[in-house]
Amino acid sequence: MCGRYTIIVSMEELMLRYLADWPAGPHQPRYNVAPMQDVLAVIHDGEKNRLGPLRWGLVPAWADDDKIGSRMINARAETLLQKPAFKPLIARKRALIPADGFYEWKTVGGRKQPMRITMKDGGVFSFAALYDTWTSPEGKKIHTCTIITTTPNSLVAGIHDRMPVILRREDESVWLSRSNRDAERLMSLLQPYPAEAMRAYPVSPQVGNVKNDTESCIEEIGVR
Repeated sequence: MCGRYTIIVSMEELMLRYLADWPAGPHQPRYNVAPMQDVLAVIHDGEKNRLGPLRWGLVPAWADDDKIGSRMINARAETLLQKPAFKPLIARKRALIPADGFYEWKTVGGRKQPMRITMKDGGVFSFAALYDTWTSPEGKKIHTCTIITTTPNSLVAGIHDRMPVILRREDESVWLSRSNRDAERLMSLLQPYPAEAMRAYPVSPQVGNVKNDTESCIEEIGVR
């Protein structure tokens, strides 16, 4: 699964990276992004890329209430086309979630050790995501998303049995394009990212508490 991640670069860097407009308010570095929080996402509006907030935890448009979101933070790539919450979104509501690291917990000596996983060059990358809009009985619209997961590469396999789908940079525009409704082509993009381009290192257990969102969350620690 993917349950925590980081995005600590500036908004200016993100706008340049994704050639995107930013219609919302100020952006702060996030060292411990968690489900049910607003997250930065990139969508294509038919003309250009746009950066903006989505709540992490998908609420399908047909849901009775928004409580289902906490159970839909991830979507398995292997079953996307079989799930009624996800299948319609493949054709028309795809997004990127910018990140520069994500956390998974590894069992070490009978305890859980959090690991931060990044690109070796420390750069920004993109999770493949789906989004939807739910309208409450009172008419309030909530825009939500889910991060797609897949089988792990050889690096992540030693830590967890799933990993988020990280798209190759050259595939990001294919995933976002509103004109692309080729489900087979889109599904082919949902592969484990090459392990040789990534690294993992241990971090403080403090990341287990969503209230901790400081630079110390990403500092490498020694493990006994």
